[in-house]
Amino acid sequence: GMDRRIVGQKHLVDSLLIALLCNGHVLLEGVPGLAKTLAIKTLATLVDAKYNRIQFTPDLLPADVIGTLIYSVKKETFEVKKGPIFANFVLADEINRAPAKVQSALLEAMQERQVTIGDETFPLDRPFLVMATQNPIEQEGTYPLPEAQTDRFLLKVVIGYPNKEEEKAIIRQNIHGALEPVQPVVKKEEILEVQKIVEKIYIDEKIENYIVDIVFATREPAKYGLPDLSSIISY
Repeated sequence: GMDRRIVGQKHLVDSLLIALLCNGHVLLEGVPGLAKTLAIKTLATLVDAKYNRIQFTPDLLPADVIGTLIYSVKKETFEVKKGPIFANFVLADEINRAPAKVQSALLEAMQERQVTIGDETFPLDRPFLVMATQNPIEQEGTYPLPEAQTDRFLLKVVIGYPNKEEEKAIIRQNIHGALEPVQPVVKKEEILEVQKIVEKIYIDEKIENYIVDIVFATREPAKYGLPDLSSIISY
């Protein structure tokens, strides 16, 4: 289904599917025009789920993401107005264009899987996948994500330009006009069932040791005979 709309970008599509099945989120880095929005929108359509896009800008407020209380003159009381975070698939476009307090509101919701508005706490919809994008080229006037907060994402995916064959396919697709329609093929409940199955997959102790070794090698590279790259790695 994804292949009918997305030309190339297999790494992006695979990463989105992995994050969805593992109940995680994706941080995507790439220049505009590489089908980032189209990819997550198509996935939401295929899963028959609710999709919202949030365009992050310097004047965005936390309430614009999570929601707020609005006074109803008619009812003479405050009512909850839920923000766009209340969806199954959320595209946080150009997340580094909004101030830290807005980023924190989104990241906290991603971590806690719930949002507090006024005195009430609301669980977020399930499944819940956030795909945040950031442009690696335009850094002027942006607010880079703190390194400590990037662990809210299961995967960071860096995507590049299509090759020549893919570019030709994109040209042909655009000449024909409208994108090929896709129909839902999976229900939300089925995704939740698959997520439970993924949690039960057996992991051998050798794999666990391998994972732990990789983590420790990043902390203490000298012990593993590796050069210390921490001073030159840019996050």
